[in-house]
Amino acid sequence: MRFCLIVSTLLLWALGSRAQGVGPNQQFFPVHDFRNDWLVYDQTYKSYVPFIDEQHALVNSVSFFLDAESNRRYYLLISTRQTGYLFIDAALKRRLNANEWLVMNLDSLYRAYRKPELFLTVHGSPGVDDKQVFIGHLKSAAQKEVAAAETRLSILPRRPSAYANFFTLSLLFIAALNAYLFNFHHRAFIRFFDLTDLLSITDRDELFLVNRPLGLINLLFLLNLSFITAYLYMIVQSKNIDLFLSRALLLRGQSLFDLIVTFFELSALAFLLLVAKYVFIAVIGGLYRLEQVVNLHFFKAIQSSLIFFTAGAILVAILSANTPVNATWSSTWLMVPFVSFYVLRLALLYVVIANKGVVKNLYLFSYLCIVELIPLTIGVRFAL
Repeated sequence: MRFCLIVSTLLLWALGSRAQGVGPNQQFFPVHDFRNDWLVYDQTYKSYVPFIDEQHALVNSVSFFLDAESNRRYYLLISTRQTGYLFIDAALKRRLNANEWLVMNLDSLYRAYRKPELFLTVHGSPGVDDKQVFIGHLKSAAQKEVAAAETRLSILPRRPSAYANFFTLSLLFIAALNAYLFNFHHRAFIRFFDLTDLLSITDRDELFLVNRPLGLINLLFLLNLSFITAYLYMIVQSKNIDLFLSRALLLRGQSLFDLIVTFFELSALAFLLLVAKYVFIAVIGGLYRLEQVVNLHFFKAIQSSLIFFTAGAILVAILSANTPVNATWSSTWLMVPFVSFYVLRLALLYVVIANKGVVKNLYLFSYLCIVELIPLTIGVRFAL
């Protein structure tokens, strides 16, 4: 009889504490408790391993992986008894005040990082006894309690990302397109990617390229440049660098199919912008009575962009493959070479057009400022 009374008391206590909820003022039902998901970095294995009290009791930094995509309707709740700090993908984000709950909307977190899974680290006092982390569902009068989900420990730190497969497939696609252009349009391919020809200021107005800016061959190379540009853009986006509000534009899921669709949408947008650039150059050139240099200007711009962005795509792909997944990329590292390229291209275009001797230097400088310098300034201003 006494045993039954004790068991009943324990059950009532457990159910009562569960019904109270978690978080500030117990306003949330627990959906998932991370008490069994803590990870610590092991120098021996050079990887994250499950937290074990006997081995890691003095470790000040403990981490866990958060499935932000699957839990977008819920909230992340974090509390520590002592002051600490929260890192997201190895970047310091918030200070954790002692005995206060930090509530983060997972939908907003997902929109901010555009990643299905985030790596969070809590740095502060040793061990995990004073730390509480939950995924919670906000209570309402008409809702029933949401049972907490239990997961098994896994020594694998992260599920494979769709980005890795996407970047591999897109690189193969771009390589196949360039192989096609090299084999079936060899003469044009050699000239477009000829650095010596790019830096030459002598006049080589070949009819099949310069004098037909929107001919079939040139359009194929414009399309190639569009795919390379979209590839670079998505790599930058995947590294949490927000360009032109990219996390609000073309916002899709993180599946391989979604990434492929976004890639082709961005490529189409880049292609239309390149065609629009030629129209813009032609209009301004007509106003300045520079119709005879418009085609050469456009060809040199596309030629330089193909060489620069192709080299950039190769370099960025190598860096991305050989840096940690959680490594933080700086927007400055991207903007400095980008701006430097456009400034050097502006100088090259000035020399090439001036060498033709068809316009005074003042008019030429004004023309280039309108079609090259002003768009660059506006782009940099609103890029970040």
